[in-house]
Amino acid sequence: MGGIFEQPQASTQCWPAYALQGHADDKTIRKNIPQAVVAPPQGDPLPYPPLASGERGAIRRVDLPKGDNRIALTFDLCEQPDEIAGYDSGIVNYLRQANVKATFFSGGKWFLTHKDQAQQLIADPLFEMGNHAWEHRNLRILSGDTLVNEIKYTQLAYEQRATELAARQCLARDGQKFSIRDSNKRLFLFRFPFGACNPAALDAVAQQGLLSIQWDVSSGDPSKGASAALIASEVLRHVRAGSIILFHANGRGWHSAEALPLLIPKLKAAGFKFATISELLYASGAKWDVRPVCFDSKPNDTDHYDDLARKLDVRFREFTARFAKKAGPTNAAPAP
Repeated sequence: MGGIFEQPQASTQCWPAYALQGHADDKTIRKNIPQAVVAPPQGDPLPYPPLASGERGAIRRVDLPKGDNRIALTFDLCEQPDEIAGYDSGIVNYLRQANVKATFFSGGKWFLTHKDQAQQLIADPLFEMGNHAWEHRNLRILSGDTLVNEIKYTQLAYEQRATELAARQCLARDGQKFSIRDSNKRLFLFRFPFGACNPAALDAVAQQGLLSIQWDVSSGDPSKGASAALIASEVLRHVRAGSIILFHANGRGWHSAEALPLLIPKLKAAGFKFATISELLYASGAKWDVRPVCFDSKPNDTDHYDDLARKLDVRFREFTARFAKKAGPTNAAPAP
């Protein structure tokens, strides 16, 4: 790719070591502040052909040939319209220390409110990034442009952050200069907020060339009552080769940072290897478990989020009405 990407080799690090380490208070969630209203990026994301019929649907896990014990850890970075969510640096620090690959599904607004942390994840070869919708709305209850924009704005936000990073021409954590390649110039993976979808939402994601990634193992980490020991034991009880495991790294994985040091060594001792979602999907002999519906552990168990999302949208509209003039247009959902 030409232009700004053809500049001399950098000689400085993108971030000093202390900046990569972050701080414990990074995971604080700040709600009801005007800075939470962020105008979405304008324009069109990089085009990509719609998915083939066999790729449409929610991918829950991957069946692998015998002897291939890879699994994928995934961490959601959700951010709702009336908040600036957190960044759990303790999770990221441990993954780097233990040399564990992972995939982060980020909200588009989160990409814009967490510039440094977003670019640190984008630049790190251990990690892969995915689309988690612009403002974490329930796509089951959206339609038309409002539905499409939840996907589109996040693509644009990622492309903005990746382009800015490449233009810096600095050295990432591994000492290599970040550059735009076919594999990272856009997002190729999508995760539905609330784990909820319907045929129209699945089709909207597929039309933009994104694979819908669900999970077959949930850590339960958004529950404040789930201790680190309970999270680790829950994952160990359900994990198997080809599993996709759900965590949160936005300040709502309340004990995930403490759970990982309990969990990762036991997974390694059991013979599991860690892969990004793309590595899992395209492993030799892999067969995707693709479903026509989205669910957590059994069909229809995320449908109750429809009513919750409608109630949240009332709150979000009230919040936006108070502060939107300070930030410009938003993707506020219409009243149901």
